[in-house]
Amino acid sequence: MRIAICSFVAGVAWLQCRAALPPWSALAFGAALLLACLTVRRPRRRIPLLIAGGALLGFGWAAFLADGALADQLAAVDEGRDVTLVGTIDNLPYRFDGGVRFNFAVEHVVGGALKVPRRVALSWYSGSRNTVATVGDVQPGQRWQLTVRLQRPHGNANPGGFDYEAWLLEQGVRATGYVRADDGNRLLHAFVVGPGAVVERVRAALRARIQAALAGRTYAGVVVALVIGDQRGIEQADWQVFNRTGIGHLISISGLHITMIAGLAAWAVSALWRRSFFTDARLPLRLPAQKAAALAGTVVALLYVLLAGFGVPAQRTLYMLSVVALALWMGRLAAVSHVLCTALAVVVLLDPWAVLWPGFWLSFGAVAVILFAGHGRIGPPPTGPRGALLLAGRTQWAVTAGLVPLTLLLFGQVSIVSPVANAVAIPLVSFVVTPLALAGSLVPGPPGDWLLLLAHWTVEMLAWLLRLMAGWPGAVWRAPAPQAWVFALGLGGILWMLMPRGWPHRWAGAVALLPMLLQRPDHPRDNTFRVTAFDVGQGMALLVETERHRLLYDTGPAYAPGADGGSRVILPYLRMRGIATLDGIVVSHGDKDHTGGALAVLEGVDAGWLASSLPADHAIVRAAPRHVRCSAGQHWEWDGIAFDMLHPTPASYDDAHLKTNARSCTLRISNGRRTVLLAGDIEAAQEAALVDRAADRLRADVLLAPHHGSGTSSTPAFLQTVRPDIAIFQVGYRNRYHHPKPEVYDRYGTLGALRLRTDDAGALTLDFGADVAWRGYRNEHARYWYGR
Repeated sequence: MRIAICSFVAGVAWLQCRAALPPWSALAFGAALLLACLTVRRPRRRIPLLIAGGALLGFGWAAFLADGALADQLAAVDEGRDVTLVGTIDNLPYRFDGGVRFNFAVEHVVGGALKVPRRVALSWYSGSRNTVATVGDVQPGQRWQLTVRLQRPHGNANPGGFDYEAWLLEQGVRATGYVRADDGNRLLHAFVVGPGAVVERVRAALRARIQAALAGRTYAGVVVALVIGDQRGIEQADWQVFNRTGIGHLISISGLHITMIAGLAAWAVSALWRRSFFTDARLPLRLPAQKAAALAGTVVALLYVLLAGFGVPAQRTLYMLSVVALALWMGRLAAVSHVLCTALAVVVLLDPWAVLWPGFWLSFGAVAVILFAGHGRIGPPPTGPRGALLLAGRTQWAVTAGLVPLTLLLFGQVSIVSPVANAVAIPLVSFVVTPLALAGSLVPGPPGDWLLLLAHWTVEMLAWLLRLMAGWPGAVWRAPAPQAWVFALGLGGILWMLMPRGWPHRWAGAVALLPMLLQRPDHPRDNTFRVTAFDVGQGMALLVETERHRLLYDTGPAYAPGADGGSRVILPYLRMRGIATLDGIVVSHGDKDHTGGALAVLEGVDAGWLASSLPADHAIVRAAPRHVRCSAGQHWEWDGIAFDMLHPTPASYDDAHLKTNARSCTLRISNGRRTVLLAGDIEAAQEAALVDRAADRLRADVLLAPHHGSGTSSTPAFLQTVRPDIAIFQVGYRNRYHHPKPEVYDRYGTLGALRLRTDDAGALTLDFGADVAWRGYRNEHARYWYGR
């Protein structure tokens, strides 16, 4: 059974890495092979059939669900149309400074036959140019009539980045959009009864209760996350501290919290049930106390998991507790490994997309490591306070060490201070903060407020200590995401180290970890360089790499408070590559779609210097370790690669009336054979000036289209001078500026240039040697949900 389940999960994961969807044949062959196992008497001969049958069945099952989910989609011709919908708010809305986001369960379309997916994600902005100024007070379970503008699911596609399209697919959301200004937008019913609506309304009430009691408090979002699992109110800076110290798994409703609450409920019911024997009820005669306690613990765990938003760690714990309770009711002992495999199978059956997320692997991996580390231990477990501390220390060591290969694979870093931080945070969060937060949320009036304030004060003290740990030199070990053979070698080494005492040469396992821990980021060869144009939406950000140096050109846009191209795209990519240092950063000019991620990048990596056309009092300039003003004529060489700044001229800084675009830092990079020109947002006047004074230096094989291909740039004279073979358009999907303009895009085509768009190809990687070779992320890592 365990072999078949593991193969089933492997088959599901296999599908998520494919672009094809052949569900029926895989389901049929998988089922046939598993049925064939029943006719084979020798267990060893069943193993190949179990592996193949489980994998094919998993592949087919995941494909079957994916095929059904993708069928509910918005037609491409209907993108951008205004449509009036009637439906209900079916999740916990998230409010931010500019409005509110929520999921909308569509009941019907008003006045038309337009096909709209059953569930869409909407934003309702306040005071925006294209929406109403007043945002509706949306609550879970309400029925609204709204005029919206929709588009098909589309997210940024970058190595190491978050796959927004896959996340929407898992949530059953098949279109996104925003609420339009319309007099017909109105609330129809205050509450539509339904199981999901009741749960979400309770979650909303608890969140409102906490936010009111902790108004203005720094860590109110952490308390909310511990009570209802909603992590959206936690600041990005706090997440950085939690992740650097390795306690991010605690800032939610974790398996430990659910087990603790379920255990308390089971103990209370058991105690009351047994004592009822001395009353007229005599409940133990009707149902044994153990069974009543198991049932109560499972029900409480289910309620708590619903409250948590049904995340994967919570699901895993619920299913494991349910299997144990079921075994107790049936009078059968269940091995822990069987319990874990059953929970694994249920999670993947209900949600095959769960295998895409780190939480799935870390959650089940942690439990598997604990089971493996405890297997084969001789003698009774230690007792007493000292024994409990010893057992807790062993378990923490096993989990920390056992997850090192997986953590490096998923995040490109391992927290060195994690064991110490978890030793403090686990008991504090699990046995102090969480009970206080839960009690404070449920107790009305001032007593509840006091409990919530005490919980917040405890989190505040813990965060202070964690910030100290996160600031220690060497708090985090960074390395590139390992290759398959390096990961397998490291995993084998960890398993060898966790073997029971007496296993020969356990220290040798540490040697097998060295290739994973000591590997260095790959880099271009001598006299070649690489340019990575990130898919940051409507913005600009490129990483230039030579053999021993790295330069970041622009930092992407700001998406929302606490979310920007730096934290969402650039830093995850650098962590995946194991890059902790940038030799230089160029911020071309002051527009937000170029500067949005600069502060996050400066905080997240060590930077040698910053060059920009920003004023001296700009926040980015103040945060830079050393600032140089961009100026035409600047020149430097790295590893045989020449960097030349062509614009702006020193005189342009004296003209206070110039637009920021006019001072875009324009950088030419060449190895003597191939050249790329990064032109920022220069416009027609600056292009003409460059043609007049630097025409002999404008020829380039690759051109970053000025101003994203706007109608104010890419003039014929400029393009005839540059004569690019490849043009890069860094643009957002269906962006509001309609970049690149059709006439400009056609102009590049007339020249015979290969036109590459990040909204279509994802992140673009170009290698400059004797020739220019390029690849797009969406093509190299094709997934079946791309473009669907």
